[in-house]
Amino acid sequence: MSNWEDKFAARAERMRASEIRELLKLLDQPDIISFAGGIPDPTLFPNRAFSEAYEDLLSGDAAGAALQYSVSEGYLPLREWLVDHMAALGVPCSPENILIVSGSQQALDYLGKLFLSPGDTALVARPTYLGALQAFNAYEPRYDRLAPEGDNMTPHAYREAARDAGGRVALAYLTPEFSNPTGETIDRAARERLLDLTADLDIPLIEDAAYQALRYDGQPVPPILALDVERSRGIDNTRTIYCGTFSKTLSPGLRVGWVCAAAPVIRKLVLMKQASDLHSPTINQVVMHKVAIRHYDAHTARLRDTYRRRRDLLLDALAQHMPQGTSWTKPEGGMFIWVTLPEGMDGASLLARAIETEKVAFVPGKAFHADGSGANTIRLSFSLADEHAAAEGIARLGRLISRMAAEIA
Repeated sequence: MSNWEDKFAARAERMRASEIRELLKLLDQPDIISFAGGIPDPTLFPNRAFSEAYEDLLSGDAAGAALQYSVSEGYLPLREWLVDHMAALGVPCSPENILIVSGSQQALDYLGKLFLSPGDTALVARPTYLGALQAFNAYEPRYDRLAPEGDNMTPHAYREAARDAGGRVALAYLTPEFSNPTGETIDRAARERLLDLTADLDIPLIEDAAYQALRYDGQPVPPILALDVERSRGIDNTRTIYCGTFSKTLSPGLRVGWVCAAAPVIRKLVLMKQASDLHSPTINQVVMHKVAIRHYDAHTARLRDTYRRRRDLLLDALAQHMPQGTSWTKPEGGMFIWVTLPEGMDGASLLARAIETEKVAFVPGKAFHADGSGANTIRLSFSLADEHAAAEGIARLGRLISRMAAEIA
């Protein structure tokens, strides 16, 4: 084939390489201090628990079933465990409200496919999770700004803007807890206002809860789905779609996530699952269930202790080394700190010089903005930042920012 480009569907034009996935390659370079990848620390994985679970499963009578095809909805005992897990978060539901997916990223792809037609509008925060934009982009939407803490447009204005663009307002998406990339959490009042807005617009609200279990300070806020259930008097009357994952707690490599939502939504997603990959790997689901029932609470407590210390180290280093004109968020949990650079500075240019001259990596903030703004922002991840990385890496970065700010001035 001489020219593949003119054979691809039009939607392929919207597919872009993830800046984050490209930066993860730097983790293999020992001289780079990286704050780029928002990934769990592999030294904290419950390796022994998984090893024992796989060994027990494959040496027993259930090995054949674990290696066989299975139902698209997911392994029933795992879904039943998740029913209890969601109930503890204030979301009473049944297994019919749970679908197991291959990581919550697959859920975002399915939900984009389910709700977005070309030209429709997706309401997203600025900034927002880059993976969500990548998942939705394939379905050719336009984006409008969702302001979780307020200052949103009126429902009428959103509808008019969407109609002028040739579509409708189709969905809203956000990460309310320790957002990727900012680390910020929206309070209960803001969550209630979002429910009001999405009710007025009559659209689904996708709640990406990847970091729900990683709270280090402050009081827990009910998931938006819990507030919706309370208002609607039952999960099957809700419009919120909760996307959860084991990737930030037990293991990202097993690719086990879940969707919790009204049964009619789950039934449609099951049809997509059947047409896509039939089901998530049976053996991984069975093993995840074995590990979750035995270790989830103790293991997440250990993660919180470790990541809390690393967050504090990075915040202390920022306070010590960042020049005037730089500001940053102070997250109560999650894995990220969002830095706003001095006026006129570009995060991508800073990254190029940081890698070349200081051997420090991070993610420029522009990639997280659907409208291409945010050039003077960067995302720092502290999940892998030990004491040396926090102190030395931020000292180097602070010196470089000072030099570049002086050049701009």
